[in-house]
Amino acid sequence: VLRCLGIPTRVITNFNSAHDKNVNLSIDKYIDISGKTLHLTEDSVWNFHVWNESWFIRRDLGSFYDGWQVLDATPQEKSKGIYQCGPASTRAIKEGDVNLDYDSSFVFAAVNADCVTWIHHSNKRKERIYSDTRKIGKFISTKAVGTNSRVDVTANYKYPEAKEISFKISYSQYKNSLMDDRKILVTAV
Repeated sequence: VLRCLGIPTRVITNFNSAHDKNVNLSIDKYIDISGKTLHLTEDSVWNFHVWNESWFIRRDLGSFYDGWQVLDATPQEKSKGIYQCGPASTRAIKEGDVNLDYDSSFVFAAVNADCVTWIHHSNKRKERIYSDTRKIGKFISTKAVGTNSRVDVTANYKYPEAKEISFKISYSQYKNSLMDDRKILVTAV
C-alpha cells in the first residue's frame, strides 16, 4: 500500500530475532541447579522475523530520526493498547534510543537483546551464569533492487559487535563451578 502511495518501502528479514515479551532488553532462560529448564518467562528467539521499512521524514521526532522506519504488519504484542508496531526509526534503534514512542525498544531488542541464562535457586535467588551478546540480530537483510541478491542492512540497525576473547573450560570444570555456587563467565567458543 505504501509503495502505491509513492513511499519507498522494502521488506526486511532479521535472523535470530528476539521476542522480548517483558521488554527488559534481554532474552532470559532460567534453569534449576540440576540444569533443568524452568518456564519462568515467555521470551523467545525466532529463527527469523520479517517486517517492512518505509522512508519517512519524522517531524514528530526531529530530523535526526528521518529515514527508514520499521513497520511490522504482524505485531505479536500490544503497543499502547492495540496490536501495532512502528513506525520505529532505524536510527533510533541503532543509537539505542529505546524510550521513544512507536516501539523502538521492542525492535531494539529484536536485533540487539542479550541472551542470558540464570540459575534459579530454591530460595528465589537467581544467579547469572551465561550471557551471549552476539547471538541476536544476524544478517539483517533486504532484497537488492533489480536482482535477487541479498543486501545486508545490519549496519543500519546496530554497530559492529565488539570482539571477545574466548577461553575454553572442560565440562567437568563448568559443572564443578555450578556445584560450588561460584560465579563464572563462560564465553561461547
